[in-house]
Amino acid sequence: MANVKPSIPKGTRDFTPTEMVRRNYILNTIRSIFEKYAYLPIETPSIENLSTLMGKYGEEGDRLIFKILNSGDFLANVDLGNKTAQQLTPLICEKGLRYDLTVPFARFIVQHQNELIFPFKRYQMQPVWRADRPQKGRYREFYQCDIDVIGSNSMLNEAELIKITDEVFNAFKLDTVIKVNNRKILSGIAEIISEPDKITTICTAIDKLDKIGREGVLNELKDNGLTDSSINKLMPFFDFSGTNEQKLDFLEKMFINSEIGRKGIDELRSMLSYVDALTISTPVEIEFTLARGLNYYTGAIFEVKCKQVAMGSVAGGGRYDDLTSIFGLKNMSGVGISYGAERIYDILLECDGFPTSLTTPIKVLFINFGKKEELYALQAVQQLRNANITCELYPDNVKIGKQLNYANNKAIPFVIMAGENEIKENCFTLKNMQTGEQKKVTITQLLEYKL
Repeated sequence: MANVKPSIPKGTRDFTPTEMVRRNYILNTIRSIFEKYAYLPIETPSIENLSTLMGKYGEEGDRLIFKILNSGDFLANVDLGNKTAQQLTPLICEKGLRYDLTVPFARFIVQHQNELIFPFKRYQMQPVWRADRPQKGRYREFYQCDIDVIGSNSMLNEAELIKITDEVFNAFKLDTVIKVNNRKILSGIAEIISEPDKITTICTAIDKLDKIGREGVLNELKDNGLTDSSINKLMPFFDFSGTNEQKLDFLEKMFINSEIGRKGIDELRSMLSYVDALTISTPVEIEFTLARGLNYYTGAIFEVKCKQVAMGSVAGGGRYDDLTSIFGLKNMSGVGISYGAERIYDILLECDGFPTSLTTPIKVLFINFGKKEELYALQAVQQLRNANITCELYPDNVKIGKQLNYANNKAIPFVIMAGENEIKENCFTLKNMQTGEQKKVTITQLLEYKL
C-alpha cells in the first residue's frame, strides 16, 4: 500500500506551541473581562442532535451544518430508493457538529432551567464548525467566545455587551467600530417598501453586502421576487449617512405608518442612552444595512469591524426573544455577542500586535553536564518550579553547543550552568541569552532574580 501524505481537512489548522501561546493569550484576555462582569462559564457537547440545530439558522445556515453519519454500517440496512439528499439526511444522520454556541445554549437553558438563577449570565469558549468555503478569515473549524444574558428584557444588557466589547478590543489595542441596528427597524423597512413577508429574504441578502457588494445584493433581492418599485424604495436606506441622531430622525420620518419600525427606533434610543452613560472609547454607529443573517434575532443587533485589516466582522450578536420557545420554554428573552478568536488572531498577527513576551513561556534551561550535575540541577529546578518559574533541564548529556542552540531555538531567555566548580561553591552560573552576560548566583539569589 502506497504511503499517504499526511494532511488535514481544508478550513482546519494545526497549532504549534508558539501559536497556542498566542491563542491562549487571546482567550485568557477575553475570559478575564467576561468574569469581571460576572459571567459564569458553561460548556456544551461538540455534537448536537440535528433536531436541535436544523431550522434555527435559515436555509443557508442549515446547508452549512456538518451532519454526522449514524454509527456503524447504517446504510447497509436502509433502502435508499429514489430519495433526494434532503430526504436521506434524517435517515442516515441524527447528529451534527454545532454551528454556533447560541442555539446549544438555548437548548441548555431549557434542559437546566430548574437549576439556574435568572437572569442568567454565561460565557462559553469552544469550537464550532461550518461547512463553508475556506478563505482568508473564514475557517470550517473555529473558536467562538460567547457571552449571553437570558431572562431579562432590559436594554442595560445590550449596553453592557457594548461596554465589554469596547474593553476587549482596547485590551488588544485594535482600532474598531461597533455597528448597531435593530431587527424591528429592518421589519419596518420591509413594511414601508410593501414587502413585509420578505423580511427574511431582505435580511439574508443585506447580510451579504460585504461579500457580494451592493449590486450583488440588489440582484439577489430581484431574483427572490422583490419588484423594481420595492427595490427603489429601499435605496434611501443604503444611501443615507449622518450622525446617529440624524439617522434616528430620518427613521422617524420614514416610519410614520410602521408601528414595528417605531418600536425599533425606541429600543435603539434606549440602548444608546445607556451607552452614552458609560465610558466607551470605541465609536458606536447605527448602520441601516446591518442585518445579521441568522433567523433567531428579533431586536438589537451589532457587529464589530476592525479598521486596520480588510476582513469581515470580528464580533457580532443581538437579542433573541423566542429562541428557547423552540424547545418548549416561552417568554425567555436573551441577548448575546460572540467574538471570533481566529479572526482576532489573524488581525493581531497581521498588525504585529502580539506582546513580544509571548514568544515562550519557558524562562530557564538548565544545561546537562552529566549524572552528578543532573542531580544537583534537579534540586534547583524543583525550587524554581515551586516558585512558579517555568524551567526545564535538558534531558541528555550532549555537547553544550547543541543545548544552547536548543535554548535559542525555543527563545528561552536564560540558561543556568552547574558543573564541578559550581557544585563545590554551592552556586550556579546564570547566562542571559540575549546579552551574553554571565554571573554566579546562589539559589536564593536565583529565586529573587527577575527571570
